[in-house]
Amino acid sequence: MNNQIVPTKGNLLAVKKSLALSRTGFDLLDRKRNILIREMMALIDRAAKIQGKIDAAYAEAYAALQRANITLGTCGELAQTVPVDNGLNVAYRSVMGVEIPMVSFKVQEVPVPFGLNSTNILLDQAYNKFNEVKRMTAELAEIENSVYRLADSVKKTQKRANALKNIMIPRFEKTAKVITDALEEKDREEFSRLKVIKRKNQSKSA
Repeated sequence: MNNQIVPTKGNLLAVKKSLALSRTGFDLLDRKRNILIREMMALIDRAAKIQGKIDAAYAEAYAALQRANITLGTCGELAQTVPVDNGLNVAYRSVMGVEIPMVSFKVQEVPVPFGLNSTNILLDQAYNKFNEVKRMTAELAEIENSVYRLADSVKKTQKRANALKNIMIPRFEKTAKVITDALEEKDREEFSRLKVIKRKNQSKSA
């Protein structure tokens, strides 16, 4: 027990209140950690599935581009005609106080930017495949960023929960026990003192 804490009933009540709050705080943090972990695991499963699709889409996109390069020569100049895409938007949702990004990619229905007389269907296929990759990459970026944020919050939550479980709660329990023992000892001493006084009074009366 802290030497500055006087063993009184008031201090005992205060320590027990702090102990109850610490236990409640630990339960809430433990619940938060479990919810965050479930959310994170669900996102990891999504990430694994979309990563496979992206890998396949990239392979198809580069294969289509290679076929276009073979038939048209280098497509670098034609690629410069593709406009910058500004259809990416980021919003946020909260999961147990953790801000999770929501990336939306607005698909713009625009015609193929390069002239049809100087290209062929193979370049069109490559263009469409890379558009598909772009959409899925935005989704994967959302998932991976969310997993990172959740993992960081899980780590911090676990650290706080451990501090309550391993430091604060045992400290309050020990302090409460020391105060309780001191108060009980004081009560025993008072009881013994009263018995002695009673015995003396009975002796005097006799």
